[in-house]
Amino acid sequence: MTEWFEQWFGEEYLRLYPHRDEDDAAEAVALIVDNVRLEESRVLDLACGPGRHAIQLRSEGAWVVGFDLSLPLLSRARHRDPDPLYVVRGDMRYLPFARGSFDVVVNLFTSFGYFSDDRQHGLVLTEVATVLRPGGVLVLDYFNTADLMGSLVSHEERAIGNQRVVIERRISDDGRYVLKEMHLLNDGRSFLERVRMFTLNELETLVSEAGLCIRQRFGDYSGSPLTAESPRVLMVATRP
Repeated sequence: MTEWFEQWFGEEYLRLYPHRDEDDAAEAVALIVDNVRLEESRVLDLACGPGRHAIQLRSEGAWVVGFDLSLPLLSRARHRDPDPLYVVRGDMRYLPFARGSFDVVVNLFTSFGYFSDDRQHGLVLTEVATVLRPGGVLVLDYFNTADLMGSLVSHEERAIGNQRVVIERRISDDGRYVLKEMHLLNDGRSFLERVRMFTLNELETLVSEAGLCIRQRFGDYSGSPLTAESPRVLMVATRP
């Protein structure tokens, strides 16, 4: 059975999210620079999408590999800069890299939580721990479920370019996932996003069970402390 993320992250995704720009990526990367050594580090951008973070990470002196399942997004990432980015296509649950290949792994802008089974989410983090060298660092950037529950917009309409889009959001009946349906009115197509709403404790447990030690937590890209009202959950964890 085809998963939702296998169909969604292509050219249509890029057209419908034009606001995700270089300035936004720069803010996230600036926080990483302040807390993780990047210069001369081997960095894996896990679920790199169109490469906006990967290029900025490389500009900080890192050797960067962009990894994603989507061929259209990888193509955009590779050719985003005149100096082509090194990219690899694959499934984040089965990373095709040797043990200890990377000094840093980043997973940014809620590029996690896509599977229907938490064992699969745990497998992703176990793979991350395997490809990190001892002392290596994971930076995980996720939405804050506590904040999301109080700020979810159930219905909105937008004009994106020539496309009229209706967006509907809701919490799944079991309370575990946030669902976002995007209806493209011009051509009658619809896309579904389904992302696991981890509590802070659930997310920390997954990271710890993968053998990683959480050393820092932030609530936004400016490095503010993590609270229930924070928009993001940013964790910096190390492999012992």
